[in-house]
Amino acid sequence: MNPILKNIIDLLNVEELEQNLYRGQNHQTEHVFGGQVLAQAIAAGFRTVDADHDLHSIHSYFIRPGDWNVPIIYEVDRIRDGRSFTTRRVMAIQHGRAIFEMALSWHKAEPGIEHTLPMPDVPPPEALRGDREVFAEHARSNPDMQRFSFRFDAIDSRQVERIAMDDMDTHPPVKHTWLKARDPLPDDKEVHMALLAYMSDLDFMSTSMLPHGRNLMRGQMHGASLDHSLWFHRPFRADEWLLFAKESPNAGGARGFVRGQFFNRAGGLVVTAAQECLIRPIKPATAAS
Repeated sequence: MNPILKNIIDLLNVEELEQNLYRGQNHQTEHVFGGQVLAQAIAAGFRTVDADHDLHSIHSYFIRPGDWNVPIIYEVDRIRDGRSFTTRRVMAIQHGRAIFEMALSWHKAEPGIEHTLPMPDVPPPEALRGDREVFAEHARSNPDMQRFSFRFDAIDSRQVERIAMDDMDTHPPVKHTWLKARDPLPDDKEVHMALLAYMSDLDFMSTSMLPHGRNLMRGQMHGASLDHSLWFHRPFRADEWLLFAKESPNAGGARGFVRGQFFNRAGGLVVTAAQECLIRPIKPATAAS
């Protein structure tokens, strides 16, 4: 496993301090990535649930900005252990205050009716250029990009629409991205679900900016994730190609709403994601917005 991917997997493997209490470390990047907190909270919850139950949904709120200089403490509240469903609440704490909370629900597998929407008709990942190569080119003139682009050394990300980073045009609020871990992962569903949660926050919020000229608006908006939800429909592997189909049906009141669907290579819908984000103007909007 390459060292960047190993570092991310190690970060998601939270340390048990006491029953129901766990500690997670941060990337040293002057920023606490929301996907990291999502993944660590999922990992903390998993440590308290029987293996015969499957995680089927998470709903979370980002309450305060995180401090990347200190670890994050995750406190798990074992709300309910039922025959069919198990419920947990996880609170992330720094400096004695909550910065994030998550509700999680597990379900014991049982048979039922099935259907799924068809996967969008898009080019396969082999036909697309990777984000690692794109960011490497831009990093030559802007080394600051390495603070977040290092993740593409661990995660193979390939965008269908190929919207350039310096693109000043407006676009429909729709994006499609193929994603997978660059190396094989352990056969542990906790690892795969946590890493997918991590990946689900990559380039998600920006979909809400596309109709307004995402790069033209850069520096004119303060952006932050407000909440994040995931529904796990079917088993998957995060080290196999998944298509993340994203759309933003609404923006208004300084908030943008984004939803997305993960499809496996066979076309099965495996995970649904949704997020509301803050997109607050910090100076007068330009004509493009």
